[in-house]
Amino acid sequence: MAALVALPVLALSAACGGGDDGTGGSKKDDAIADVPRTQASGATKDADKPSAPPAGKSAFYDAQMKYVQCMRAKGGYKDFPDPKLSGYLDWVKVEKIASQPGQNEAYKGGKNQVCAPEMQAALAVEPERDEQKGYESMLAHAKCMRDNGVSRFTNPTMSGGHAQPGGDPNPASPVLDPESPTYKKAREACQSKLIDSVEGMQ
Repeated sequence: MAALVALPVLALSAACGGGDDGTGGSKKDDAIADVPRTQASGATKDADKPSAPPAGKSAFYDAQMKYVQCMRAKGGYKDFPDPKLSGYLDWVKVEKIASQPGQNEAYKGGKNQVCAPEMQAALAVEPERDEQKGYESMLAHAKCMRDNGVSRFTNPTMSGGHAQPGGDPNPASPVLDPESPTYKKAREACQSKLIDSVEGMQ
């Protein structure tokens, strides 16, 4: 679910940064905001049979499971990961799938967006986000990225009461390389700074 809303952001996030700026840019002020991301967990091998949802899970979790099952059965991604217990997708795993050549549709509801209805249905029942917690999570993440070599990674911001992701200082013309060794290393080191609700955003 977070995919649809976060996908565009995710795509921008992906463009966010190459740990190793290569530009020697100076480190941004620690007060700059951080951008969170979203996750999706393990995958089941049987694309036709949905995994049994944990007892007591929310409508959001159930809706995400329907989306996941659609992605496996119709979307062309048999190894699409289960949602986390929180209901949010495990973006670390989703990104690994989507990063493969020709697999970008993993971000967009599958081939020809066949699972877009399920994605939208999940987004419709997503719990209200705590924007302040999301902002603080992204801020901590952004600072961590800079501390780990991605000096130009920008902080998140608050606009109209909503946390906006940080990352590449110029998304339209990226200056950070998310495929660089430095960026990848920083990303791994800072992953835990992002809470589930914002993990796929930054």
